[in-house]
Amino acid sequence: MVTEKDLEKLRSLQDIIYEKINLEKSIHEIPKLLGTQTELLTRLKKTFIEKNHEYEKIKGEEGEFKNKLIEAESAREKAEKNMDAISTQREYEALDKEIRDASEKEQQYRKDLQQRERLLVELDEQIKQHTALIEQQEAELEDRRKKIEAEIAEKQKQIDSLKKKEEKLTENLDSEMVFKFERIINNKMGIGIVAIKGNVCMGCHMILPVQFANKVHLGEEFVFCPYCSRILYYEESAEGDEDFFNTDDMGALSDLDETEDEEYDEEDDEEEEIVNIDSEE
Repeated sequence: MVTEKDLEKLRSLQDIIYEKINLEKSIHEIPKLLGTQTELLTRLKKTFIEKNHEYEKIKGEEGEFKNKLIEAESAREKAEKNMDAISTQREYEALDKEIRDASEKEQQYRKDLQQRERLLVELDEQIKQHTALIEQQEAELEDRRKKIEAEIAEKQKQIDSLKKKEEKLTENLDSEMVFKFERIINNKMGIGIVAIKGNVCMGCHMILPVQFANKVHLGEEFVFCPYCSRILYYEESAEGDEDFFNTDDMGALSDLDETEDEEYDEEDDEEEEIVNIDSEE
């Protein structure tokens, strides 16, 4: 026989199971909070590596242009010294062209070198900024991770405590029924036991067969709603047990009332005809 004490136990169990489910879900969701921060740190490190590669590349180009500039300067200086040793116009023109070509190369190499030097300064500053950001993000991420681990540990303690309470409440209950009850609570937003008023389930508001509702009313065993699967218990409605009347029976009673009304109308008509005849006589 299902007593009020049994129903109260199920209600308490329902609250414990739902709280436990929510705690387990929150533990599952907590690590996702680190996702955005971790992604940001990953992007910063990727950019940092790219900037370093770019820096090394330009550093190599800077060295090449320095060597080319030295070579151009040496070629120009050597040609300028040879000017004193020329004896013909043709030699002068050839040497002058050599000096001009070397000077142009020298100027171009110097410009290229200065451009690389500016880029290196900019990249160096960017790398320093990224280094500082990475260190900051790593520190924040580590701090956040420790807080999350502490939060998870605290929630796990709460779950362990709830499990002990659950074990006490379910020690005399059928394990298969408890498993089904927990699954229903998980799927039905924490509501696994509801009243039935008349022959209507208050969980899914479906009309149940009168015979089935009577079974719930008797309370000989735990009964599950065939539609929403929740455990049902009887609760008398405002109209009382009249809700258990078959709708077909209710229709028959209505028909009877209508028949009686028609008979009364016919009797009234007959009385009016008799009065009319008497008046004519």
